[in-house]
Amino acid sequence: MLKLKLNKLFPYLVAILVFIIASLIYFHPVLKGQKLNQSDITQFRGMVKDINDYRADNNEEPYWTDASFSGMPAYPVSAYYPNDIVRSVDKLLRFLPRPADYTFLYFLSFFVLMMALKVKWRLAILGALSFGFSTYLIIIFGAGHNAKAHAIAYMPLVLAGVIWIFNRKFVLGFIVTGLAMALEIYANHIQMTYYLGFCLLILGLVELINAIKERKVQLFIKQAAVIIAAVVLGIGANAPRLMAMKEYSEHSTRGKSELTINLDGSTKKATEGLDKSYITQYSYSKLETFNLFIPRFMGGGTIEELGENSNFYEFIEEKTDKKTAKEYSKQVLTYWGDQPIVEAPAYIGVVVFFLFFLGLFLVKGRIKEWLVAATIFSIILSWGRNFEVITNFFIDYVPLYNKFRAVSSIQVIAELCVPILGVLGLKELFSSALEVNEKQAALKKAVIVFGGLIIVGFGFAHIFGTFEGLRDAQQYSEVPGFLDAVIADRKAMLFSDTVKSLVLVLISGAVLWFTLKKKIKVPFAIIAITVLILFDLLSVNLNYVNADDFKSSRKIEKPFVASSADKAILKDTSYFRVANFSVDPMNDGSTSYFHNSIGGYHAAKLGRYQELFDYQIAKNNMQVLNMLNTKYFIVPDNKGNVQAQQNIEANGNVWFVEKLISVNNANEEIQALDSLNTKNTAVILKENFSKLKENLFVEKDSTATIKLISNDVTNLKYQSSSTKAQFAVFSEIYYKDGWNAYLDGKLVPYYNVNYVLRGMEIPAGNHEITFKFEPKVIKEGKIFSLISYALLIVVSAGWFFYDEKKKRKEA
Repeated sequence: MLKLKLNKLFPYLVAILVFIIASLIYFHPVLKGQKLNQSDITQFRGMVKDINDYRADNNEEPYWTDASFSGMPAYPVSAYYPNDIVRSVDKLLRFLPRPADYTFLYFLSFFVLMMALKVKWRLAILGALSFGFSTYLIIIFGAGHNAKAHAIAYMPLVLAGVIWIFNRKFVLGFIVTGLAMALEIYANHIQMTYYLGFCLLILGLVELINAIKERKVQLFIKQAAVIIAAVVLGIGANAPRLMAMKEYSEHSTRGKSELTINLDGSTKKATEGLDKSYITQYSYSKLETFNLFIPRFMGGGTIEELGENSNFYEFIEEKTDKKTAKEYSKQVLTYWGDQPIVEAPAYIGVVVFFLFFLGLFLVKGRIKEWLVAATIFSIILSWGRNFEVITNFFIDYVPLYNKFRAVSSIQVIAELCVPILGVLGLKELFSSALEVNEKQAALKKAVIVFGGLIIVGFGFAHIFGTFEGLRDAQQYSEVPGFLDAVIADRKAMLFSDTVKSLVLVLISGAVLWFTLKKKIKVPFAIIAITVLILFDLLSVNLNYVNADDFKSSRKIEKPFVASSADKAILKDTSYFRVANFSVDPMNDGSTSYFHNSIGGYHAAKLGRYQELFDYQIAKNNMQVLNMLNTKYFIVPDNKGNVQAQQNIEANGNVWFVEKLISVNNANEEIQALDSLNTKNTAVILKENFSKLKENLFVEKDSTATIKLISNDVTNLKYQSSSTKAQFAVFSEIYYKDGWNAYLDGKLVPYYNVNYVLRGMEIPAGNHEITFKFEPKVIKEGKIFSLISYALLIVVSAGWFFYDEKKKRKEA
């Protein structure tokens, strides 16, 4: 009995061992304690330092950060939530060092999906490796898109649960779907989860059509109800996280803007969500789609190393010398597509794509229909501005589509579906259910059609492509012949990769042909195809993410070294902000590592703060910088070294104003800041102005004082003294969904002034004013998450025992 159980467990133990080894071999520097140098994560460490410091000092979550953008909720940056049981499950699964942990998750999750599709373990391992080593899934580590990788890793697990439900394994499907959805949401990359929703929706439509044809609509309704219940509970388990992010998104750059004027004052339409040009900035061209199976179809990444055997090297050597030519050849602009920047091609793999075509001709039924439809859907939408009819429809009419940028990312659906159908194609080829003649015919079609498509792509590139990139005029136009050499290398890259792709298709086809002829045994054929897939993918991946990208743990954990300017500013222990103009302040996490910065690094900033920067700070409005309590500037000197400059005009933490200007709308409010003396005047919306006392500014109190006496991020205390009622402006970002104001312990109202700051009426006398960050959304979400976890456990257990009892009764 024990031996039988071990025999059943053996394939799964082998699979897990293979996945661990594969993950650690690729990212082997982690075994020496090194960490991957990731640009986005480096910036993230700057953004999150004050949050981590607060956790360490107070043993609780701040849910607010002062270090970035003059203050913002910590929800989109880094936040731990109450009752986060799923976090413990995720940590249990991600036991390997990063990023090997995410790669292991890719493999494991896809393997479970293969089990749900009734694929034998050897083929399931092959599929898992082909999915996990897909180039796009590896290169996102180099950029530091860990949350994206995390969310993608759980996608196959969600699909596995849903497919089990459609295969009438209700209890197992319910448990896996609920848990996987909870993990998917926990990964905290809503864009990837949103794209998963499209994949599930297409699967649901295919199943519904099939149910109508087979007159099984009642069964479909039951299956859909179980799936929806599991998904809702999985989402509910993350209620604090989701509710907080939903609340924040309404105030972020992805929410609705109240402005109806452009920077120059001309009229524009009020927008909700991101601008179309911003959403579609990263769009695949139709021709660029060929790089899904011809890696350097459009030159690979934005910058590639060409080496000595290149036209570029020879051209530079003729003009200079070998040393200069070698140095210049390390960074050549080889990409000639129209995306702003590309780390590497989103290469799925030519062998994997060949198997996908094999699946087209061999696999039958609704699973193939779903996979093909989802793949085509994702590729078409990834074209973005290059297929505006469809893209504009989705932006204008499909809910939430206008909240996400980089539409090319939707190809993640194809990244998932292509290897699934590829493995199912192999499964059918190796099964005894089909006649050998039918298999041979399908194999021939796959080789001819897909091989022909590769050749067509090569031809299209030369007929319709220019081989000229966006930056060519700027970089290579000065010296005659320079651009010609680069174009020659781009064409050579396309030719070599096309030949390589064709050769791999022919070898793969030959292996499978001889397997059908029984010249090669099936287990050896699986090993051979696996080797071909790994050779194909790894030979591309290692060009972009490899051991050279790792650094010592100390350098990664502490990525920023204080400059002389930083050290000078750190001597000042008062509370203030810093503007670092030696970098792009709105795309910089380094300043936040040492100081409270007026800038930061995050795609979803507070919308009003981004507008304040665009309409005022970018125009060097010193009055606005003063009201943000910008006490220091970091600027480059004549030699390029940074230096600190003190701004003695900074308004301080809080001050009384002598006058309030009432305006009707956001347009007038932002424009009023053009010439506002922020030290003695503030601007406020008319609807809030009407709530103030009429005699507030009748007579000035020259003796009135107000000052900050303590600040621990979420609890700010001030003391005021005046003989008459005053109006105070606090140099703190206004965020109504969380910050509460107290006057001598009593809750009182406060208002949005100067577009982004807080203002408050202070009565005569001596008072203590306190601002506390007390987000209700966390407390409310905590209750929902507890209920969801309880239902997920109780329903699963109850259903399981009910089924077992029913089985025993039937037996």
